[in-house]
Amino acid sequence: MGDNNVNLPPGFRFYPTDEELVVHFLQRKAARLPCHPDIIPDLNLYPYDPWDLDGKALSGGSQWYYFSRRTSTRMSANGFWQPLGIDEPIVTSNSDRKVGMKKYLVFYLGEAPMGIKTNWIMHEYRLSDTASSSSSRSSKKKTATKDASKWVLCRVFEDNDGSQGSLCDNDQELSCLDEVFLSLDDDFDEINYPN
Repeated sequence: MGDNNVNLPPGFRFYPTDEELVVHFLQRKAARLPCHPDIIPDLNLYPYDPWDLDGKALSGGSQWYYFSRRTSTRMSANGFWQPLGIDEPIVTSNSDRKVGMKKYLVFYLGEAPMGIKTNWIMHEYRLSDTASSSSSRSSKKKTATKDASKWVLCRVFEDNDGSQGSLCDNDQELSCLDEVFLSLDDDFDEINYPN
C-alpha cells in the first residue's frame, strides 16, 4: 500500500503528529471503531525487514505506517529491533492529558544481542495505561481494554543523515552540505557577471 492508494485530495500528504497518530488512529483501532479514511494497514511487522515495508505499509513520504499486535519479540529474518532509552509520553495539546507512549527502536542486522546497527528507526506508539483503562467498568469493556493494549502503531523510516534530529521528529537539522550550499547563495550577489 503506497501513496497511490490513499484517496487524499491533490496537495495533501500524510504527515501526522504523534498526538494525531495516537488519538485519531490508534485509539479508534483499539476501540474497534472505524477510521475514516481507513488507510493504515494491519501488518505482523516482525517477519519483515524495514526495507521490505514499501508496498505493504502506508507510505507517507519516506516513512511507513502500519498497525501491529504488540509483542516482546522484535526479530525478522535478517535482524532485530533494539529499543533505545526510555519511553516518551504522548500528551494532548489542549489538556496535557497523557494518551499514549512512544518507544524508539533501531534495527540491527544479525542476531540479538550482537548485531550491526543500521540507519532504520522505528517509533512504536501504544496507548497509555490510563487511556486504555479509564473506562473499563463492565466485563465487555474490560475485554475491549485487554484488546486495546495489544495494538501498536508503528512509524518506520531510514535516518540517512545520522543526526538525532530525525530520531525525534521535532526539529529539522541541516547537513554539512546543506549549510555549505546555503552559504554559497549569499556569495552569488557579489559576483560580477559579464554583459
